[in-house]
Amino acid sequence: MAKRPSPRAIRLGMILLPSVITLALLTGTVVLALSLQERSIRDATAERVQGVASSIAALPQVRSTLEAQVDAGTPSGLADADDLRAATATLQPIADLVGQSAGVYYVVITDDEGVRITHPVPSERGVKVSTTNESVLAGTPFLGTETGTLGRSLRAKVPVWSDEGDVVGMVSVGILESDIEAERTEALGGLLPWAAGALVVAVLASSLVTAVVQRRFRRLDEVAAEQAQMQRTTAALQEQAHEFHTRLHVVHGLVAGGASRDALDYIEDLVAVGDADSDRGAGAHGAGGLREATMHAVRAELLEHGALAEFDFGSAVEFDDDVVSVLTNLSRNAAEAGASRVRCTLHVADERLLGAVDDDGPGIDGQTASRIFSRGFTSKPDASGRGRGIGLDLVRRIVSARGGAIEVGASPLGGARFSFEMAARR
Repeated sequence: MAKRPSPRAIRLGMILLPSVITLALLTGTVVLALSLQERSIRDATAERVQGVASSIAALPQVRSTLEAQVDAGTPSGLADADDLRAATATLQPIADLVGQSAGVYYVVITDDEGVRITHPVPSERGVKVSTTNESVLAGTPFLGTETGTLGRSLRAKVPVWSDEGDVVGMVSVGILESDIEAERTEALGGLLPWAAGALVVAVLASSLVTAVVQRRFRRLDEVAAEQAQMQRTTAALQEQAHEFHTRLHVVHGLVAGGASRDALDYIEDLVAVGDADSDRGAGAHGAGGLREATMHAVRAELLEHGALAEFDFGSAVEFDDDVVSVLTNLSRNAAEAGASRVRCTLHVADERLLGAVDDDGPGIDGQTASRIFSRGFTSKPDASGRGRGIGLDLVRRIVSARGGAIEVGASPLGGARFSFEMAARR
């Protein structure tokens, strides 16, 4: 016959059980929070390198330069740095500018045999890459962690296609694993003190069941707040990736137009580098340069969807990053909705910007119009992988921040009309 536990043992068990359960639950919660945080950081980083690599591979200047290098080397006689010198002179400035503005560790562009045309280290140019390239040069993108000349990094590699459908090179963009680990460690450092304190308090308060339960709810609330912060961070990174696609077109327009100084000023405005006392800002760019770059960016966005752009810009309009974002996001939205013709209008009256984007698409019904500016709302599938329901919410917030408003209605072109007004200067 089994011996029954003594009343003292039962009482001890009843006292310790809440602590054991609480300890187990808190430990599991902390482990889950850490796992979610690490996964969120890695997913956001992977999305960033993929977006940057794909955007560079789609640049017409990159594609045309690589097409011209197809005959520079063969599989049995690879091109060297001298053979690729002209291509390096063209593409290295673009790789440097994009790498700096996107916050990635490196941008490498190769020819169709995998020989590096651009690289942060000059001695590595003209040398064939040592990591995954055969599958990418065969047309299959790659995302993963590899160890290369600059160390172990999370990298995205995408093929560059010619107009005839041939692979003429590839673009590799990476962020060091040590940098990702540093970001994770920083996040962990903010969470561990709380976790350790919660566990100690839970153990010491084992005899106070009610207090332990109350502490448990407080800890869960704090974990929920941490997760909400991670979601906000992820949403911010998605928005940055969304806008980086547009800003890359602006940079390309400035560089292609020979306005390298304006391109650098534009990037410095975005990433806040350079002399903090220098007289920069939205008005520091050449007015014509940023105006032309804006039209270049809008045309590029629309051409990706087979649509054409028209412009009616007043001579007094001063262009800045807010104006670029509003016009390109509204134009992109029109093209994605099925428009083939988009007209951008922008004028200044009494120090207010008065603008509109009209299209000949299917238009917007009343039920959709009431929700269209809500973040996350979309009526279109996400084929781009950059996230939907971001652009119109971003436009609404930009216009509101500059003391304005935006409305949607019917367009004389037969589709939708987004009209807005806001302060002329930030």
